[in-house]
Amino acid sequence: MRKINIFVALTVIFMAGTISFSSQAFGQSARKVLMIAREGYSTDMDLMIKMEVGVMTTLLKRAGFEVDIASTSGQDILGPTQKIEKVSRLSEIKLDNYAGVIMPCMAVGMFPGPPVSPEAVAAVKKALADGKPVAAAANASIVLAEAGVLKGMKYAFATDPLNPGEGWPKRTDQRFKGAIYSGPGVVQDGKIITSGACPTLERLLALQNGTVELTQKFIAAIGPK
Repeated sequence: MRKINIFVALTVIFMAGTISFSSQAFGQSARKVLMIAREGYSTDMDLMIKMEVGVMTTLLKRAGFEVDIASTSGQDILGPTQKIEKVSRLSEIKLDNYAGVIMPCMAVGMFPGPPVSPEAVAAVKKALADGKPVAAAANASIVLAEAGVLKGMKYAFATDPLNPGEGWPKRTDQRFKGAIYSGPGVVQDGKIITSGACPTLERLLALQNGTVELTQKFIAAIGPK
């Protein structure tokens, strides 16, 4: 798995500084996947654009999927040297057109996160109600908790939001009440797939980055046409 991470990471590093989402990137027609991001999250934005959004997009396109990215504002997502263009407004998205929803860690800010987008919550609820898989990396699980879809479900997070360990801020997130914390690795429970660590948390906390495994499980959960 580590070798796969390195290979994909190197592929993305040599991509241009602008990530644009196109169905023709690998010369094949594709089903569509919705990726939800959040504007205004500037910490390590270049790292997250390259090593999370970029890696997820590369894997999804290789699997034959078109990737559309959306946020509340629909504005370009900018880092010091990297940017994501062609961002749609979540309010204008027709979820019926998508096979699933994937959220990088940058879908929200750092734990416990700023207010969660109501549009993101609605998209997650509808996707799951329609039987479509939803994947959330690290802090993006906050969107799932806000949506109330984690109750009774196993999920991953860097630490237990209801029982932070030593060295973590002594604050709890009651949105996770009733959910089953299952550690920082990649966890799948039905159509919900979560991981506890993204590239930023790997760098800061030496946790295993789950970006590749999360995306692969998401692709498998969508299944063949």
